[in-house]
Amino acid sequence: MAEITEIFNLKNKNAIVTGGYGHLGKGMVESLLTCGCNVIVAGRSKEKYIKAFANDTENNIHFQDIDIMSSESIETCFSEVHKRFGSIEILINNAHSAKGNSQENMSDEDWNYTMEGVVGSTYKSIRAVIPYMKEQKSGKIINITSMYGIVSPDFESLYMGDNCEKYTNPPHYGAAKAAMIQLTKYYAVLLGKYNIYVNAISPGPFPKEIIQNENPEFINRLKNKNPLKRIGKPEDLAGIIALLSSPASDFITGQTFQVDGGWTIW
Repeated sequence: MAEITEIFNLKNKNAIVTGGYGHLGKGMVESLLTCGCNVIVAGRSKEKYIKAFANDTENNIHFQDIDIMSSESIETCFSEVHKRFGSIEILINNAHSAKGNSQENMSDEDWNYTMEGVVGSTYKSIRAVIPYMKEQKSGKIINITSMYGIVSPDFESLYMGDNCEKYTNPPHYGAAKAAMIQLTKYYAVLLGKYNIYVNAISPGPFPKEIIQNENPEFINRLKNKNPLKRIGKPEDLAGIIALLSSPASDFITGQTFQVDGGWTIW
């Protein structure tokens, strides 16, 4: 049996993390770097990338422009990464784009935009990476979904009063994240024979720092909705990212892992 440190070793592996400079993405990138991975942070803003990783002295982190709403941009991004580094072993579909926050009067435009910006962009990224992974006969694809792709929001206890209404999770977001979970299962079956693994991570309450600062009451409500009585920190995703990206998960595919403090077991 291989040493435990060896099966989590990602040295000489290339990973693309879409939206890798964001609230949760940064923690994912840092997890991969710790495992020795060469990480390509794909996003629309190089300025945000530079700001997020200004103190990072690693040489194996890079920026690549991508617009996840554009099939052409996605294909160009992956092609340029492959030309530059020679392979793409890991893809983390973390970025999404959404509009609208209405529960009952969502416009057609906002609905369609968000479905495209969440599940549509994930599909297009998987479609674009398949040829590279099939050619090398290996790959790890990780889709970042949400607890609201598994359960529905508890409107009464979480989002009513105390200026909490604006944080309400809209219907198109949860529907799109649920679709990502099915997409994960579909491609796990289709690509398994090529030694390509497809799994999903479903984060629970990980509010951004700005929300934590502006509404402590809402944060307390989130804490009381899970058995661990706290909100998630970006580093709470480090372990599952390392697992699903590495040889340690070589008999795991088509699964969705809830990282939610136990939220979805109640």
